[in-house]
Amino acid sequence: MRRKKWIALTIVAAALAATSIAVAGDKDKPAAKPADLGPAPGRLIVMQTAFNPALPGSGEGVRVFTRTVKHMSGGALAIKIIEPGRMAPTADMLDAVVAGDLEAAFTWSGYAAAKAPVFGAFATVPFGLGPEDMTSWMLEGDGSRIHREAYEKLGVTGIPCGIQGGKGGGWFRSDLNTVEDFKGQRLRFGRYAGEIVSRMGATLVPLPPGEFFYQLQQGKVDGGEMSTPAIDAALGFDKLGLPYYVPGWQQPSAVLDFLMRHDKWNALPATMRAQIETACRANIAWMLSRSPHMQGLALEKLKASGVVIKQWSPEIMKAFRTNADIVIKELADHDPDLAAALANQRAFISQSVSWRTLSRLP
Repeated sequence: MRRKKWIALTIVAAALAATSIAVAGDKDKPAAKPADLGPAPGRLIVMQTAFNPALPGSGEGVRVFTRTVKHMSGGALAIKIIEPGRMAPTADMLDAVVAGDLEAAFTWSGYAAAKAPVFGAFATVPFGLGPEDMTSWMLEGDGSRIHREAYEKLGVTGIPCGIQGGKGGGWFRSDLNTVEDFKGQRLRFGRYAGEIVSRMGATLVPLPPGEFFYQLQQGKVDGGEMSTPAIDAALGFDKLGLPYYVPGWQQPSAVLDFLMRHDKWNALPATMRAQIETACRANIAWMLSRSPHMQGLALEKLKASGVVIKQWSPEIMKAFRTNADIVIKELADHDPDLAAALANQRAFISQSVSWRTLSRLP
């Protein structure tokens, strides 16, 4: 038993601790270490990340963003990456930025939902916007304005700096074919999805990401969500011998943010602010283009490892959606800002429904 626990922890620790995986497209070049910034820049920003730079997708996005800033500025501006948890707990980075303990942060909008529920609209709405529609709303609709104003109320400048695609549906120790199968299941999900599966009879078990693998392996939980297929594969979840359910109804997309305290942001020269904003937009485009191919390869890797990929049954998907509508309405009824953001999303997307329907090839 001790050996099994050691193996499980080693798999996760190895994936989380690695810091030198090269970004796709740079296979012939050695991966730059976070502190490897070349000549001393005119301005150095120290930024803690919520995502381990070794992991695919959001982790890679941290490195691509900082490299783009450095290249755009000709080395006049550089961002030093500080690994997750080094200066502040990941979930508390917003507070640390406000307090001045962190100069900058690269994080997930969902962490700010503890301060203002409106951030849920950018982070984890079950059956919400996919990555393409989220990008359209953020960059062409009112998404960025609502996002910016919400952060400004907290004394922070928040810039959308990446959009992650959907998660997998999760890993489970038993087959889930009907709604009845959820009764009594001990599951790990985020807040919104957790309330939904609780309504279906499951018991929500809050667990930090680093503990989920071992708890699932030992049967202390019966299943739940982790992340995207690429990240799940990198963390070794295929070693568990469990089925992997898709799609990830609980989080179709998520916005990643670059944060600085408002006064510190305004103290930067206008050129540097523009370079960061432009690098963030470039990062969104890079993540959008990278994700579908990367997740497809990861899914094939999982299959090759013996993982059975299962799709949720129509009955379960209907129950997820029905309960999601109830949970989201209850949350919106208690927070006018969240209600307004969700209504704005829906109104924006409805304007292009006819085109998306007519342009889709049979």
